[in-house]
Amino acid sequence: MERPAWAPHGIDLAVPSVSRMYDYYLGGSHNFEVDREAARRAMRAWPGLPKIMQANRAFMRRAIRFAVGEGVTQFLDIGSGIPTFGNVHEVAHALDRGAHVVYVDHDPVAVAHSRAVLEGDKRVGIVSADFRSPQDILDSPEVEELLDLDRPVALMLVALLHFLEDRDEPAKCLAELARRLAPGSLLVLTHASTETGPRHDGGAGLRQVYSTASAPLVFRTDNEIQRFFEEFEMVEPGLVPVPCWRPDSPPEYEDAAVFSGYAGVGRKPGRAA
Repeated sequence: MERPAWAPHGIDLAVPSVSRMYDYYLGGSHNFEVDREAARRAMRAWPGLPKIMQANRAFMRRAIRFAVGEGVTQFLDIGSGIPTFGNVHEVAHALDRGAHVVYVDHDPVAVAHSRAVLEGDKRVGIVSADFRSPQDILDSPEVEELLDLDRPVALMLVALLHFLEDRDEPAKCLAELARRLAPGSLLVLTHASTETGPRHDGGAGLRQVYSTASAPLVFRTDNEIQRFFEEFEMVEPGLVPVPCWRPDSPPEYEDAAVFSGYAGVGRKPGRAA
């Protein structure tokens, strides 16, 4: 397989990447044929996947607006993926030019492309690290330079935790991150679920596709997802289907697929500095 000039050396072009599949769903160009083929199989198993990703991005924009409105202008986006139009720093800077953003991903293509896109912007950084190693994230030069952890931070985990199995201890990793965040910090989260939207054989076909990719897909119930907010107090309207979190207009029901997952925002209790 021919390696594009922008592709970092050392990546396995035979294994689909969940980051690059996400890029394909959103119409991006930083993906390989192995990613596109896996994404097409995923869309056959669960029609409407691109609409789900678009709904996630729209929620992310609304959550950033909420955060800035609450005076939170620092963002730590873990599992940030490959930059596309309307990324966290673009939305945040349109609202507050002084906002600081640190992106975190372990996909080499996502990291390399992020560095190219962000070059020269002193308000934004990218860290090559894994959510499962919170200390590597928190102790990174980018976090130390750009984020003041004594002030509130918006921790963005959009479409990330459903790629972590229980044996990865995602709740423990999240708790470790939360402990380092100041009171008033926000947790912004979305998670795939078969409890909302079409069920499509309980998600078995989609899970099968992702079992061959760089990370498995784990559907969780609303109660299981709610536990990720243990260190946080839920912001109204609580944990709801993704399009239903503070929509700009009443959610449209033309494609039920967009309701295949939950979204929520929580605030760390206590007095902000």
